Amino acid sequence: MSVPTAVAAPLPVLGRDVTVPLVTGGEVTYAALDYAASAPALQRVWDDVAAYAPYYGSVHRGAGYLSQLSTDLFENARRTVAEFLDCRDEDQVVFTRSTTDSLNLLAAALPAGCRVFVFETEHHASLLPWRDAEVTCLDAPRTPAQAVATLERALAAREPHGPALVCVTGASNVTGELWPVRELAAVAHAHGARIVLDAAQLAPHHPVSVQDLDVDWVAFSGHKLYAPFGSGVLAGRADWLRAAEPYLAGGGASRKVARRADGGVDVEWHDSAARHEAGSPNVIGAYAIASACKALTEVGFDTLVARERHLIEKVRDGLAGVPEVRVLSLFGDDAPRVGVLSFVVDGWNSSHFAAALSAEYGIGVRDGLFCAHPLVRTLLGGDPQSQGECGAPEAAPGEKSLNAIRVSFGAGTPDEHVERFVTAVGELVRDGAAWRYRTEDGRCVPDTSAAA
Repeated sequence: MSVPTAVAAPLPVLGRDVTVPLVTGGEVTYAALDYAASAPALQRVWDDVAAYAPYYGSVHRGAGYLSQLSTDLFENARRTVAEFLDCRDEDQVVFTRSTTDSLNLLAAALPAGCRVFVFETEHHASLLPWRDAEVTCLDAPRTPAQAVATLERALAAREPHGPALVCVTGASNVTGELWPVRELAAVAHAHGARIVLDAAQLAPHHPVSVQDLDVDWVAFSGHKLYAPFGSGVLAGRADWLRAAEPYLAGGGASRKVARRADGGVDVEWHDSAARHEAGSPNVIGAYAIASACKALTEVGFDTLVARERHLIEKVRDGLAGVPEVRVLSLFGDDAPRVGVLSFVVDGWNSSHFAAALSAEYGIGVRDGLFCAHPLVRTLLGGDPQSQGECGAPEAAPGEKSLNAIRVSFGAGTPDEHVERFVTAVGELVRDGAAWRYRTEDGRCVPDTSAAA
């Protein structure tokens, strides 16, 4: 008997059987509900990496068997990623360290005089890299249509009419809401601008097609796509990348290097993706990303999306039954989203609440401003201009805080984890914490010197 798509089993991931101690005594299987920060590696990916690890060697510059094998594997990984993203034939796939690294690479490749348009709702990875460009920061929209209209007005008003780039997220790392990427891309291109998609939160949950969305570049991280840390991708149009100075200068990026008579050095740089991949690349990281791309493709995003909607409904229905909980949203409760929800609880400091979920229930969530300070402050009615420290509670337990709690999940999350989370939220709101907590090094932690 086949399993219905809506209740398909979670994918096997590392850490699914890890137990953690509770401050109240005993142990419990850890419920990892912080996928938006880092998703656990798929078991399939880890097995692939382990099988390859004895064979890896330096790529592109060795005649030995292992070097040749690793070079083929590295370049095949590039092709796998291009297929996963449905890239155009002429697009380049550059391996980086992360989404942040990818967008900083693109920022370094902007042509002279390029203007950048970005919404205040972006993650810092896509809000901050454009330091050498003239940046227009757009107000947070309250509907997808308003987002499109806001960008339309901003691009229409720009003078002079030089190169421009729009940077937008595919799914918010705070609210999980899906953004109208295709419509924003159409507006950008109608005004002669290009667009880069921050797909860090979108790619693990939904298919991302460069051609269907008509974006110029896509950036994402391996550690959110069920691969280990330390690898990322920037994929898209080659012309700005080819025209730019290499992101890093060194071996691999250079095609020819010659000493001049005056003591200087002449360099001819590669035109391929290697131009921005100087040094020995993270071959295992690239292979892990490719393995994750294959695994998700083989399972099918229809199955993954259906299961995630099933989990989202469980969480939303459970939180709706607790009047003290307010779920944060830009586009409204009915907006389509990935498995990311942020909320606040009346009468609770968010750091205190998250600490209690961990210490008393073995549930890992995130609290703070989620490296999206302007957006969270806007959603909470604070000043989006105010500065805050990522993840810092800024208030003692029980005091008012402009921070929130984020629960996030994905392909490896079992029903039991979200059910335990919903139960824990209700119990904490009804009964309070069973332990005392204190602030230590900017974090709310259990007071181990206190009695329950």
